[in-house]
Amino acid sequence: MKLKETMFPPNILCFSHLRWDFVFQRPQHLMSRFAKDSNVFMIEEPLYEACDDEHFSVDQRTENLTIITPYLRPHQSAEENITSMRRLLTEFLKTQDISEWIFWYYTPMALKFSDNHSPVLTVFDCMDELSAFDFAPPELLEMEKVLLKTADIVFTGGHSLHEAKKDQHNNIHVFPSSIDKAHFLQARNTLTEPADQASIKGLKLGFFGVIDERFDRDLIREIANQRPQWQFILLGPVVKVSWDSLPNNTNIHYLGQKSYQELPAYLYGWDVAMIPFAINNSTRFISPTKTPEYLAAGKRVVSTPIRDVVQPYGINGHVSIATGPEEFILAVEQNLYANNYTEWLISVDLFLKDKSWDNTYAAMKQKMYWTLFEIEKLLAS
Repeated sequence: MKLKETMFPPNILCFSHLRWDFVFQRPQHLMSRFAKDSNVFMIEEPLYEACDDEHFSVDQRTENLTIITPYLRPHQSAEENITSMRRLLTEFLKTQDISEWIFWYYTPMALKFSDNHSPVLTVFDCMDELSAFDFAPPELLEMEKVLLKTADIVFTGGHSLHEAKKDQHNNIHVFPSSIDKAHFLQARNTLTEPADQASIKGLKLGFFGVIDERFDRDLIREIANQRPQWQFILLGPVVKVSWDSLPNNTNIHYLGQKSYQELPAYLYGWDVAMIPFAINNSTRFISPTKTPEYLAAGKRVVSTPIRDVVQPYGINGHVSIATGPEEFILAVEQNLYANNYTEWLISVDLFLKDKSWDNTYAAMKQKMYWTLFEIEKLLAS
């Protein structure tokens, strides 16, 4: 049998720990591309509210993309929630031919209610070390071990994560954070700066993303203290940390979550982009998608020493790496007054030339084809 004879299943069921309308990142980029030629159903984590009947709320966003939000009764035990999810999923699939489905996991916890089904292909896209995040379920690490045994193919969201997982599966491939270059290239043109940012006068250092335990609050507080004339623009939802724990300097501006479509206009107004992540367990294996997005926007970037930022972006001279407030301030000032912007941007564009979510999607799909081909050979033997 030749590879081209292997049929790609028409349906993908994606189990995600992130909501579709949350910060637009890896799951949304990939599933929106798979939805161009497959039927994609993305099951979000449940919402708990009083209801007459527990159910899946189905929201068809495009012809081939459907978002499913489970609604469960509140105050149930964990076991009851799993039983409910298993029943709802089984009802959803009962009229379907399971051999026409791919199960795609972002959260290993979904195995608890989906392991009674046998799709033709099981994919684990390990985008983060979720067990290291605050408030992670205590059994998550054990469920990940089960998923690594169950999955037919595994992808990792960065090189450091791949190094940590590569000996746990025989069909594992690294696909670091990629980019929609055309979208962020808009920030190199003259755009109308959004009103809430345009009203802030002065030199602007910007960050977009989730503000959570990974965000180095003490670092930003100290830099803001030492450089009160600098304005810090922070875009994104505040999650898992209290507002009281965040720095409240007058030159720090929390502008809230912005849509993916709005980001280039905000980036346009920044002088320097920041990746001010703490160095802790939750950031040990992350590969921030914002790194290539900042660079595609033509913005100089200063980051703390996150491993997947240091290599390759720091080593190649595309991102300045700084530890502590004094180094961070120095790096910002060096970028502000550097006279090699054109040379730097040419190097950045050359590095980003083959980086795109379209290429990542195509390469992932090819790996999946080969895996299906091997499965079919094994079944036929």
